[in-house]
Amino acid sequence: MTERTQYDAALEARLCRYAAVDTQACETSASQPSSAIQLDLARMLLAELEAMGHAARITDYGAVIAKIPGTAPGPKIALLAHMDTAPAYNATGVKPRVIRAYPGGEIRYPDAPDLVLSPTNAPYLNEKIGLDLITASGATLLGADDKAGVAIAMELAATLAAAPDLPRPDLTLAFTCDEEIGRGVDPRLPADLGVDFAYTLDGACLGEIEYESFSADGAKVKITGVSTHTGTAKGKMVNALHLAARLISALPQATDTPEVTEGREGFWHIYALTGTAAEAELSIILRDFELEGLARRGEMLRGLCAALAATEPRARIACEIFPQYRNMRYWLEQDMTPVELARAACAEEGITPISVPIRGGTDGSRLTEMGVPCPNLFTGMQEIHGPLEWVCVQDMAAALKVCLALLARAAGGAGAKK
Repeated sequence: MTERTQYDAALEARLCRYAAVDTQACETSASQPSSAIQLDLARMLLAELEAMGHAARITDYGAVIAKIPGTAPGPKIALLAHMDTAPAYNATGVKPRVIRAYPGGEIRYPDAPDLVLSPTNAPYLNEKIGLDLITASGATLLGADDKAGVAIAMELAATLAAAPDLPRPDLTLAFTCDEEIGRGVDPRLPADLGVDFAYTLDGACLGEIEYESFSADGAKVKITGVSTHTGTAKGKMVNALHLAARLISALPQATDTPEVTEGREGFWHIYALTGTAAEAELSIILRDFELEGLARRGEMLRGLCAALAATEPRARIACEIFPQYRNMRYWLEQDMTPVELARAACAEEGITPISVPIRGGTDGSRLTEMGVPCPNLFTGMQEIHGPLEWVCVQDMAAALKVCLALLARAAGGAGAKK
């Protein structure tokens, strides 16, 4: 059993408290934030920040912004985490549970007896024997994505309030809404941050410092068929659902879907199909690390839609492709200052920094594109967006210590813009 650090108990309590608040985003909502329940956590964080003595506010777009003055000159830095949880799995009634001094082997769940988490399907568990883990009960996701990041940033705020002389430049903390549905970065956010660069606390394994993400487009394919009574449908009906099935079958499935790709391989992914025989809509995401590959995937989808339409001229098939975010490497590789600062902070804490491409995106992808360089830092979250989600408390504590070391290194002008 590893000895617990001064931060472990506080981070454990924070994550369990925040995870119990339902903040699931709603992709079909046009409101901002997409679900009012996200503001429940926003108000909780605001009250806690104010109780610490920090100046904070909730913006018109639902983000919590806290400004913590520096004690030394240096680049202005922001740390971000998102409050929302993914709509991919049930997030109502989360019951966090702590597995103290994980002994190894299988983990089972009180609300889903057949559900099993083990080193077989989650090899990272092998590195956490003797450490403390937090999971949900099996009926919901945990929400460590990204409430682990929220907990780390909030405990950092508490640490700085308790030790106001700790070295740091001007610091902004930001807790955003709707990251999971691609709306986490409001156009007003960069100005509200007012920093030279930032970090998202939204990564996984110990030591990860990510500065490369997918480039991403979304697509909506709307198929309008011809609806008639089934008894007299011969030669008249055009079933939109049948056409949708044909389109899905035409897309390359053996090589280009999430379940068969890894590393730097891109994919297409149909995540929703709704409709009737009269009208159907497919929601699709396209992902690639390079813009050329992303463009090819879009061209492929448009071509398949056109070919399908040619086989059935009575149907109407509309294909809309729209940008979501771009690979932040395109900007960060021009100035690696924030990445190198984070790597040095990791090394100072005895942690080997690891940089791997993110098979996804973060608020940092959009912020970087909008002029605020923003790599991603680890939190320890694992198996996200489903009932097997878990996080190691000691990974969270390590992330907090890296953030403190990073701020101390930045104080005094290290990495400041010339």
